[in-house]
Amino acid sequence: MSLRTAFDKETGVAVVTLDRPARHNAIDLATADELATTWREFRHDESVRAVVLTGAGEKAFCTGIDRDTDIPQPGSPYSMDDPLLSVGPKANDLWKPVIAAVNGMACGGAFYLLGESEFVIAAEHATFFDPHTTYGMVSAYEAILMAQRMPLGEVARMALMGTAERVSARRAHETGLVSEVTAPADLLSAATRAAEVIAACPTEPVQGTVRALWAAKEAARTQALAQAPHLIALGNLPPDRQAGLFTGRGTGFRIR
Repeated sequence: MSLRTAFDKETGVAVVTLDRPARHNAIDLATADELATTWREFRHDESVRAVVLTGAGEKAFCTGIDRDTDIPQPGSPYSMDDPLLSVGPKANDLWKPVIAAVNGMACGGAFYLLGESEFVIAAEHATFFDPHTTYGMVSAYEAILMAQRMPLGEVARMALMGTAERVSARRAHETGLVSEVTAPADLLSAATRAAEVIAACPTEPVQGTVRALWAAKEAARTQALAQAPHLIALGNLPPDRQAGLFTGRGTGFRIR
C-alpha cells in the first residue's frame, strides 16, 4: 500500500498520507487507484466529515507522476490517458472539505491534489514549482488548476520558469496559494485543528458551502480543462526527447 489513512471517529477527521517517501511521494498507477478509491469511499462514509491530505516525511508532499510509471499515450489530441485526472477529491465527486498539509516539495502533478483541496497549509520549508517546460512538456492541467488559486502572473512565472525557480512557502502565502505557514513540527497539528473545527459544524451546510465555492469558478475551469488534451498533444516533445532532458537536468535553482 502506498497510501495510509487514519481516522478519528470522535472528531470525524480522516488523515490521508501519501506514503512513498523514497520516491518523494510521487504517484504511480497503484497510488492513483488508491487515491480514487479512498475519495469514493469517503463519499459514502457519513462518519468522515473533513479530510487532511499530506505526504510522508519532510522532503516532499508530492512530486507528481512517478517517472518510472509507463503510460503510453494515444497518438491523437482528442484522447489522453492521464492517471492523475482521477486522483483528486472533486474528480471523484467528493464535496467534503479537504485540507492539504504541504511538507517539502510540491511540484508538477502534485497540483492536481492541491488544486482540488479547499485550502493549503504549508511548512516553512515547503516549496512549489512546475518542471514541465524544462522537460519538454506542456503544463496544461497543472497551470489551469493553479490559475484558480493564484494571480495569473504568478502562475505564469511558476509554469514558465520550470525547474530554475521554486516558490517558497512565504511567497506562496503572499500570493494566496497557501493560507497558513507553520513550523514543520506544527504542520499536521495545524491542519488537523482546522479540519476538526470544520468537522464539528453540521455536515450538510459544510458540504453545501464547499459546492458553492467550487461553483463560483466551475464554468471557466471546465472550459479551460477541455482544452488541455489538445495543447498537451500538440506541444509535448516526443518521449525520448523528454527523457533526455530529464536525465540531463541541472541541480541549480533559485527560491523566491
